[in-house]
Amino acid sequence: MMTQAFYTGINGIQTQQQAIDIVSDNISNVSTIGFRGYATEFSSLFENKLNTTSSSSSTIGVGSRVSAVTMNENKGAYQLSDRSTDLALLGDGWFAIQGEDKPIYTRDGSFSFDSQRDLVTADGYHVLGTMGGNINGEVLSGQLAEIQLGNVDTQQKLSFPEDLLFPSEATTTVKFLANLGTEDVTRVVSAGIIDGDNNKNKLRLEFNRTIPQVLPGTQWDITATTENLEGTEVYSTTNGIANFAADGSFISSNLSQIGGIQIDFGSGYDGLKITNLPFSGTSLADGEAAGELVGYDINQNGEIVASFTNGKQSAVGKIAVYHFANNKGLERVSGSRFAESVNSGEAIFYKDENGNNILGTEITNYKLEGSNVRMEVALTEVIIMQRAFDANSKSITTADEMLQKALNMGA
Repeated sequence: MMTQAFYTGINGIQTQQQAIDIVSDNISNVSTIGFRGYATEFSSLFENKLNTTSSSSSTIGVGSRVSAVTMNENKGAYQLSDRSTDLALLGDGWFAIQGEDKPIYTRDGSFSFDSQRDLVTADGYHVLGTMGGNINGEVLSGQLAEIQLGNVDTQQKLSFPEDLLFPSEATTTVKFLANLGTEDVTRVVSAGIIDGDNNKNKLRLEFNRTIPQVLPGTQWDITATTENLEGTEVYSTTNGIANFAADGSFISSNLSQIGGIQIDFGSGYDGLKITNLPFSGTSLADGEAAGELVGYDINQNGEIVASFTNGKQSAVGKIAVYHFANNKGLERVSGSRFAESVNSGEAIFYKDENGNNILGTEITNYKLEGSNVRMEVALTEVIIMQRAFDANSKSITTADEMLQKALNMGA
């Protein structure tokens, strides 16, 4: 039985050494972004049955072993960042990056755009998600406020063009809103317009009271011109008359368009009008000037947003957030990166009540999730395991001393 003490002590030393190795790895990664700590679970080895005088049998164990190493799923502390591309998941879920032959999952959201404008990790792995499908070459083909997440098997590298153009849209309609007042003076109201070649021009309306007036209403002559912004070159000119009722509300006009642009004067007091208040005038024009790409950012919905020099923005991609039936079953690849396994189950997306794929958690940018290893807990575990290691080594030396005494007695 004394030899069994040797085996029990050796098993204990090996077990505690494995546990210390795991805790040491946790401590060394206390500052690693997205790191998940691991805990050691122990179990007893086979036991031998003892014959005793009591009615119940007793057993004696032959040591312990590490039965499992389990992931700590608690969230780490969030750290502030100065980049919109640094992301943190506030709930359950995993980002995915493209490995050599399969996706790799991580809580580390320290992403950035490389020189090719691809969304990548610090060491160059591409982040996976859904492309918006609204980029045709280097031209934005449609402005999107948000993007619907595709299916798990359709996720791809989030890759974007280095140069992207927000195309111009020619002006087709201008609405004028003005109070011409009661004084017999010239009034001018202008609107900025965009032509089909992305040139910024001006639509200018000049109002003069008609002579003679036809009572009981009021009439104003209108001269409409399209010209360059400086007013040095006129492209087209047309004339018309605006008719107002005796109360100053707008009735009608025979000027409806110039150069293919529709002119809207409203109706009643919604548009042109005449009141005792001072003159005021403004305009609302559709159309949009072209814009060049300023850069890409990521919002709190996980969407990659392109910004342009004309002040416009559009979503062009969406980062995917994956979920698993058993997070603890994920197989650690290295550091804060994991791979799918039989125990974790296949990666899935959560769905809303309409069956659409959703992230299933909130994303915050300008933050990163730190390691979930608590230093004070890890150090306490090291002390406990060290003492257990010492105790097992003591049992070996004690068994050795007893064996030596037994052999000496036999001699």
